[in-house]
Amino acid sequence: MIRVHGTCIALSGEGVLLRGPSGSGKSDLALRMIDGGALLVADDQTELRRSGDAVIATPPAAIAGRIELRGVGILPCACIDQVRLCLVVDLVVPGAVERLPEPRSQSYFGCPLPLLALAPFEASAPAKIRFALRQLHDAPGWATAAGREDVA
Repeated sequence: MIRVHGTCIALSGEGVLLRGPSGSGKSDLALRMIDGGALLVADDQTELRRSGDAVIATPPAAIAGRIELRGVGILPCACIDQVRLCLVVDLVVPGAVERLPEPRSQSYFGCPLPLLALAPFEASAPAKIRFALRQLHDAPGWATAAGREDVA
């Protein structure tokens, strides 16, 4: 098991790990996704483990069922206790988002996962994540088509 600095949500049973430094917008983007039907798995820190050919995300026990909302506080939030991780999203400033990026991946425990870099405060960020998840089903190999892999 490893613990990563990231917030994890579940969309229709598929896990999305939002990574970035403190203040980068992880909880803010997660909140907008939750408001649109996603479920919280873990806020700010997520535990990952391998199960067969999958990476499973779970919340650390001390923070399970809570989300930190800047300007509001740490509040209880409906959550699930685990999800299969399907997508990793690095939160970056708008100028760092490539217009037409090459497909990238992030490996945990030797399992490659699609990796995107998005600006979290853009209004379209939740829609981009939902669209990317749909593409995973429509085009298997979408994230590893370029054969690149970034190792954690």
